[in-house]
Amino acid sequence: MLDEELGVEPGAELAAAHLAVLRADPALGPVAGLAPPVSPAYPAVPAATHAVPPSAPHAAPPGVSHVAPPDAWQAASHAAPPGSWQSATPGASHAAVAGRERPGVPGTRGQAWQRSRQGLRAQLTSFVGRTDELAQLGARLQDCRLVTLIGPGGAGKTRLATEAAEREPGDVCFVPLAPVSDADGVPQAVLAALGIRDAALKLHERPALDPWARLVTALADRELLLVLDNCEHLVAATAELADHLLANCPDLRVLVTSREALGITGESILPVAPLRLPPVETDEPLGYPAVRLFADRAAAVRPGFVVDGDNAAHVVHICRALDGLPLAIELAAARLRTLSVADVAARLDDRFRLLARGSRTALPRHQTLHAVVAWSWDLLDENEQVMARRLSAFVTGARPEVAERVCGLPEEVLFSLAEKSLVEFVDGRFRMLETIRAFCAGRLAESGEEHAVRDAHARCYLDLIMTADPLLRTGAQLEWLARLDEESGDLDAAVRWATASGQFELGLRLLAQSACYWWMRGHRTASASLAAALLAALGETRVPGLEEEYGMCVLVMAWAGGRDELLRTRLEEVRRLLPIDYLPVRVEFMMMLLSMFTGPPADFGAMQQFYMDKVSGLTHWKRALASCGHAFVLQILGRIDEALEHFEAALAGFRAIGERWGMVLVLSGLGALRQLQGDYRSAHALADEALELARELGAATEIAEGLCRRADARFALDDVAGARADYEQAAVLSRRNGSMEILAWSWLGLGLVALRSGEPGAARPLLVRAREVCPDGWYSTEDTRARIDAALARICGAHTGQ
Repeated sequence: MLDEELGVEPGAELAAAHLAVLRADPALGPVAGLAPPVSPAYPAVPAATHAVPPSAPHAAPPGVSHVAPPDAWQAASHAAPPGSWQSATPGASHAAVAGRERPGVPGTRGQAWQRSRQGLRAQLTSFVGRTDELAQLGARLQDCRLVTLIGPGGAGKTRLATEAAEREPGDVCFVPLAPVSDADGVPQAVLAALGIRDAALKLHERPALDPWARLVTALADRELLLVLDNCEHLVAATAELADHLLANCPDLRVLVTSREALGITGESILPVAPLRLPPVETDEPLGYPAVRLFADRAAAVRPGFVVDGDNAAHVVHICRALDGLPLAIELAAARLRTLSVADVAARLDDRFRLLARGSRTALPRHQTLHAVVAWSWDLLDENEQVMARRLSAFVTGARPEVAERVCGLPEEVLFSLAEKSLVEFVDGRFRMLETIRAFCAGRLAESGEEHAVRDAHARCYLDLIMTADPLLRTGAQLEWLARLDEESGDLDAAVRWATASGQFELGLRLLAQSACYWWMRGHRTASASLAAALLAALGETRVPGLEEEYGMCVLVMAWAGGRDELLRTRLEEVRRLLPIDYLPVRVEFMMMLLSMFTGPPADFGAMQQFYMDKVSGLTHWKRALASCGHAFVLQILGRIDEALEHFEAALAGFRAIGERWGMVLVLSGLGALRQLQGDYRSAHALADEALELARELGAATEIAEGLCRRADARFALDDVAGARADYEQAAVLSRRNGSMEILAWSWLGLGLVALRSGEPGAARPLLVRAREVCPDGWYSTEDTRARIDAALARICGAHTGQ
């Protein structure tokens, strides 16, 4: 019967038992060494409702529960309507396996049997990370009958499912669906994994069972976890089969791995994200699963490999560049057979060529990184492919309305991509993993539409920064700073593309309008690099009508401390284009940078009268900034009372519009004035207030400046330890964000602390370094340079006795 109906090949022990039954051997008993059956061949019928006397047709042989007659087989497959399974709960049927009677096997209560692990392969590598995910999956499998692991290709869904199945206390059947090419093959694959196949020889004909009915017959009263692995190319067929089996097999649970959910009632979805990544700078890289996985796999191909101080930065870069995808990290680690860690990190720009050697025994689509992504790409329809390739223009992801505008397709297509794990939808933004984005960017380049898409992207971000820039100088600045933080990578990408494509008008406008944001966020080095590239591409070309934008581009390049001859020439050109009495029209923030660059006018009275004549036409922000500028000049001229009056007016103006950055600027100026007056405690208090506002803004340069300002006050109050701590922290921050004038100030302060502590040998190198990094060509840094020179002169005088 087993051979005939289910295709299960009987073993030697079962054949001997069958022969004994046929002979009515009185010595019939349990065959030695024979484990109880994995499941009864046919569903046992409860005696209370379907009892059949031993003399009835189809009576079961001695020692076996009653077997349903053949005409009940088809009925078994329709015992419950599709979709009705979700109301069933695991309950007692998922209790511990040992110690209870096995269905269809009398007398087995209290006896243990070997768990069935059909299709599960022993793993050859260690399981790294995913401890929390594994626990969460285990809990879901206790509470839910259908759990689907979804995530992008290479995220580790199959391995997580395998580890969970290994920990399952009951029977498990693992069904790999990746090799299956059509819907009809899905139930056949499950039958094959269960060991149920067509009989090679039939002694007499019986009604043939369709695969679904055969599965229901085999699983109707069997406790089993059925794992359906890699079904994204057959989602509909897998969903239909899972729904039918769960409806008709109450003790069955199903675990699915896919890049797309099944989308049926009762499904519990558990996303499998990439492994947790370290930040760019970390003291404990091995505290992150992505790095541990790389280290483990690298040691397997290069014995003795460890992550240490020499290679940690490269390893972190590799893991971050590969988005924490386990498969990609394993492929990268395997390259250490022939390459150094630094070589692998350096070649990731061509990741698909680099990571093209996977396991020979893996499925073709898992052997290379390109194949992993190409498999997902091939499952998309035409609109989804168009949207995916156009979306690759976004570096940091996009809000739905922005993506819809640039890509030219409705947002429903975006959500479809998210459902297929090609994009993530997190915090209201669609984002591609970098590996997927690189693949889709290749398809964009092949499509012939790259120029049009990237142009639409850049112009979209010009509109955004044109809207955001004036609002950065209002009470809404925190909201808009946060918004631009989300879009920062794409703003930079838009400037780079405009530069590379020769669209200089677009590039200049993007860069000039972004300057205020970059300044407030302390993005000095990165923005200076963008400006330098644009100016290099411009050469001698000038765009008529964009003198302000060109001037701002030069100032942005200069603010990182550059001092080459070409830059000096360009700065002189800016002096001619934008004289000291020039009031910016389109680039409002330039008013502040020009004053820092040029310093006070020779004829302050004329300048003051000029602003008084223009003040009624100025915006509130320009008016407050003008008052602040007048206060600084009056302070230089020694007119302290007038300077205080203008500082107070400026502070009131910035408070009125809720502009925190302007408040920080004024408080810093007031602090400097109090320091000059010898009122160090007031200077300290003003620095504290400025620091609090700067931290609220997240303005890195202003935080570093506030620390230096407070350190000066502490130094004057003989709090040398406090001053040293502030200067050291300021040095770290300013070095990180490229604020060379603040770095020079902090090293000057540390040099003075060393002198106060009687350590001139330690002071001199600090002062020399401060002199080297202090930018020239800017009026605002002249005071710092003079103080450095004075301190160096003291050391020289002490050494020579002069």
